[in-house]
Amino acid sequence: MVTSLATFLNTLLYAGVGIFVFLVGFFILDKLTPGKLWAEIHDQRNIGVAIVAGAMALGLAIIVSAAIHG
Repeated sequence: MVTSLATFLNTLLYAGVGIFVFLVGFFILDKLTPGKLWAEIHDQRNIGVAIVAGAMALGLAIIVSAAIHG
């Protein structure tokens, strides 16, 4: 499969935009939830909060990928 340089660069651009939007969205969700998610997951070893944060991350990633894909 031969891929042109323009296609490769577009793929990198869309991946970068998607990762950036995902990170911004995740930080916004972190600010909207009570407490600090990372401190609760890492310091307190709260499995329930980790599952909820993972589900939020997956949901946000699906939304971002659907928005980019069209």
